[in-house]
Parts: sequence; C-alpha cells; structure tokens
Amino acid sequence: MALLQRLEMRQGQSLVMTPQLLQAIKLLQLSHLDLVSYVDAELERNPLLEVADKPEPGDLHSAPEGRDLPGSSLREEPDLSRGEIEADISTPYDNVFPDEQPGPSGGAEPQMDALSLSSSAWQKSGPGGFDLDEVDFAAKLTTEASLHDHLSSQLDLATPSAIERFIGRHIIDAVDEAGYLAESVDQLASDLGVEAGTVERMLGVVQTFSPTGIAARNLAECLSIQLRERDRFDPAMQALVGRLDLVARRDFPALRKVCSVDDEDLSEMLAELRSLDPKPGRAFGSAPVQVLVPDVFVRVASDGSWLVELNPDTMPKVLVNQAYHARVSRHAKVEADKGFISECLQSANWLTRSLEQRAKTILKVATEIVRQQDGFFAGGVAYLRPLNLKTIADAIGMHESTVSRVTSNKSIGTARGTFEMKYFFTASIPSASGAEAHSSEAVRHRIRQLVDAERADDVLSDDTLVKKLKVEGVDIARRTVAKYRESLRIPSSVDRRREKRGGGR
Repeated sequence: MALLQRLEMRQGQSLVMTPQLLQAIKLLQLSHLDLVSYVDAELERNPLLEVADKPEPGDLHSAPEGRDLPGSSLREEPDLSRGEIEADISTPYDNVFPDEQPGPSGGAEPQMDALSLSSSAWQKSGPGGFDLDEVDFAAKLTTEASLHDHLSSQLDLATPSAIERFIGRHIIDAVDEAGYLAESVDQLASDLGVEAGTVERMLGVVQTFSPTGIAARNLAECLSIQLRERDRFDPAMQALVGRLDLVARRDFPALRKVCSVDDEDLSEMLAELRSLDPKPGRAFGSAPVQVLVPDVFVRVASDGSWLVELNPDTMPKVLVNQAYHARVSRHAKVEADKGFISECLQSANWLTRSLEQRAKTILKVATEIVRQQDGFFAGGVAYLRPLNLKTIADAIGMHESTVSRVTSNKSIGTARGTFEMKYFFTASIPSASGAEAHSSEAVRHRIRQLVDAERADDVLSDDTLVKKLKVEGVDIARRTVAKYRESLRIPSSVDRRREKRGGGR
C-alpha cells in the first residue's frame, strides 16, 4: 500500500486550559481567607477594580429549586447578581472540565518596657530630654508580650552577673512555645563553651520564673516544679509523678502500691495532678485561635422551611470601574498603554464573573447537602445519612471533581454549630435488616452514647458493642468498632473498667 501525503480538515472539540479557566478553578477551592488575600492582590494590581459596598443581608441569598422534604423545604430567594456588574456570566463552569461527564447515577512583636529607652530615642529628643511624641504608649498597652520577653524581663532582675544573664538568655532562647527546654544542657554548654554544671545551675534559676513549670525538660519535671511551688511535692506525689506511664494507663492498683496510699488519697492526688498545666508556655506568644467562619448559613424560616444563605462576609464583592476605564482609554496614545488597559479590563471582567459564579456554585452544592442531610439539621448527628460526592454531583448536574473543590475549605453554620462541608460526607455502614444504610458518623455517635451510659459493673467490650449495634440494625465488624472507639479517644474496656472501679474521676 502506497504512502501518500495529503491535507485534510477536521472539526473537533478540545479543552484549552486558559489562564482564566485556571483562575476559576483556583478560586473555587480557596477558603474565604485565601480568597480575600487573592482579591486584595488583584485590587492592587488592577486599577480598574474597586471594592463594592458591603451587601445587605439577603442580597446574596439564593437557593435553587428542589424537591420538598418531609417536615422542611427550601425557599427560593432572589438571584444574587447585581446591577453594578455589567458583564453577563456567559461561561458557566459547574463542570470545569467539559470533557469529563458525570457518570450514570450510582508572636507579637517584642515589647519594650516603658522605662527602657534606647539611645536613638534620646538623640531625637530636645533639650528637655525624651520626646514623648516619639513613643506610642497606646500601642504598647495593646501589644501582647511574648514568652521570650516575659522570661527575659525576669532574668534581668534575677541576677546582676552579665555572664549568668548571657547563659540565661541562651536557655530562654531554647524554650519552645509550650514552655519546654528544646535543647539538652550538654548541648547548651557545648555551644556556649562553659561547663554543664554552670548551665544546670542557671537553668534552675530560670525554672523559678513565672509561669510555674517553665523551662522543664520533660512533663515529669514540669509537674514537679509546679508541685514544689504549691508545697505539695511530698514522697507520695513524687512517686506518682515518677510513674506517669501508670497514670496514662489508669493502672490504679499499681499506683496505690507505688505511692503507698489508699483509694481516697490516690483520687485526691490524681485530681491535683489534673489541675496542673502541662504546657505552661501556651499562654504567651501563641498563635491566635482561628475561628471557623461559615461560608453558608442554614436556619429555619418562619414557615418551618430550611433557608440556605451565603455569608456575605466571606464573599468579596468587586466592581469594574467602567467610567475610569473610559477616561483612561481616551488619553492612552501608546499601543503599550492601550494593551495594558485592555488586559486589565478583560481580567477585571473575568474576576467578577468568577466570583459571582463561585458564590452560586457554593450555594448550589450547600443547598443539595441540606436536602440530603435534612435529618441531621432536624434531629442531630444520629440522623446523619451516608453521603458521597457522586450523589451530590449527580443531583445537581456537576462533576465530582467540581463538588470536591467546592466542599474543600468551606463550612456551614447551623443551629447545632459550624461544620466543615466535608463533615456531611460519611461512609456507609450496611443495615443488618436490609433497610437503609447507616452513616459512619452516626454510628460513632451511637458508640459514644453506649459507652457514656455504661455502668461500672457492666463495662461494654467491643464484642458487646457489636452485638448491641446489630440489635439496633447496624451490621458492623468488631475491628470497625475498635477503630471508631479509638478515633473517639475512648479507652479500651479493660482501662475503663479499671478507671471506674479504681477510684478515677
């Protein structure tokens, strides 16, 4: 067969990953904090973008149509598109990969003491001495002291020796955020070129600082320091601290023998041990607690329906300043300037479309989650149903990958608390009677209830838990019960029996 060369024209479709499409995919999976950072960067880079006025509650509410559920329904709200944005959303990306089709259903800064004035500050002052205008005392009052600064201020008062202060500062530098000494005494001595005994002696001085228990080398030493401060480090307590392994195992008979005390004394000693702070440094310089801010709210409306709303505080709103674009375009004479303005307009329009579509997609997915998990919102964890990404994707006509991106780093605020969207996707545990399957999270909740209700003379083993769950219609293996129990941090039946009979809590 002869080989011939010829030209042919063929028509086909292919996915082109343009920068705009990559941006849309990226925005879809960002958390609201990351999204705010991204939008702020775009506002700085693009002169045509500006922040829109904060929307009133209700401007962003939109719940797509759907079937009613027993005892509840979803109310449809107005569309969230706003008149300020002129461009239409012409590029839907419910499925950002068109070639993939859904399958069939199936430390604060260091704080300088007000009396510690630098030489540079004196040089800035006039003849009268220090210029008070150079110091922001209000800022100093609101500055949070770090653990390092707190210890350093005590070190300056603890010893007049410059050498001891030098060693003490190296010890303080080696204290981690929890308050423990992160380096050994020998290592510190080697680094400083001094004897280990000198470092050990200075470590004893640092360990007298507040908070009590600071600069300890291990948990036992940390607790011992705090007990000495309370004048409670008697031989019995010393023996108890020396066998923290038995405390962790709740081996109360062995602890009574080691400490030579009775049940009542051991119970009091354990209670006092629990009152101590195992991480004395965590009150200083710790990172602020990040509150989980809901991206979507679910609440009961006046007619008893479930109302799904976007949280406007987590949805940045930006506008394209068309007037500024027109004014700048008229004065642009150089081709490079015209190209830059055109690119900024295109980028700004795409960003506004992407943010709008992102909000709609999140609301669409969240609404379907509420439909699928209606029992949870009405009755609690016990009514949580098995759910996977494919179920949501098939119900709303999206691809699983899109649903996965939407549910990443997003949360839903309910009357029962704030939950990550991923929380509502749970594995399926088959029913023993052939009825509807059970959610793994609901099974965990039931295991917790059974353990909390057990008596000291009738502690439930994993096998017993399996039998009780099967009576309730849950077909579950013993190893699965053990795995769920450990994930809930519930001790084994042996440890629980020992704790309940041995005078634990």
